[in-house]
Amino acid sequence: MANEFNPKNHIVQLCLQGMSMEERGEHEEAGRIFLQAWNEAINDLEKFLGAYYMARHQKNVADKLQWFETALSFALKINDDSVKSAFPSLYSNIAKCYEDLSDLPNAKKNYALADSFRGELSDKGPFYHGTKADLHVGDLLTPGGDSNYHPELKMNHIYFTALVNGAGLAAALAKGDRPERVYVVEPTGIFENDPNVTDKKFPGNLTRSYRSDAPLKIVGEVTDWVRITPEELQKWRERLANTKGKIIN
Repeated sequence: MANEFNPKNHIVQLCLQGMSMEERGEHEEAGRIFLQAWNEAINDLEKFLGAYYMARHQKNVADKLQWFETALSFALKINDDSVKSAFPSLYSNIAKCYEDLSDLPNAKKNYALADSFRGELSDKGPFYHGTKADLHVGDLLTPGGDSNYHPELKMNHIYFTALVNGAGLAAALAKGDRPERVYVVEPTGIFENDPNVTDKKFPGNLTRSYRSDAPLKIVGEVTDWVRITPEELQKWRERLANTKGKIIN
């Protein structure tokens, strides 16, 4: 799917590269990379990302506003569960620009739009959970397990995603030497955007990652997802080992 988030995507890789440059203080080079991402974007999701990072990088408020409104226009064209979680952030950023430009009516309007999208979860799935555990249809996955990333941490929530390849990555990263399994799951209670990924590096919750403190019921299993290579897995493990900051549990 053209509008499904993929960490291997060329534009996503450019945005990650630009962010790394920003973190190292290489702002001029980062701006060049973000502009390259915008110029080379070919679908609405790529254009949304390119415009968003161009907006973040602007010093001039009017330019920042123009790029954020461009990003919003592509998000509205997509208007599916991959981008809806970004609307609060987009409208808030646009409102702040108007506020800085002393356009208070437009600032107020966009802050209200941001508030109207907060807490709204429309994703109907299907949902997936990746693990190395041998489970069966009807089994319940419950919170309280050890974190795959911080072994000393007991998780207060159970995590899942609407992207089957994301669940496949989670299965690859899971502890143990059993085969990787991706189960189709149904939440038995309310769920929320995973705050560990939402509005962090990327706007909103592009990975459609969620969590719940209620069990997930296994309703099936899938075997068709894109496996990552051993080299890619090692890079993910190193990236997670070097990740600064705490898990929001």
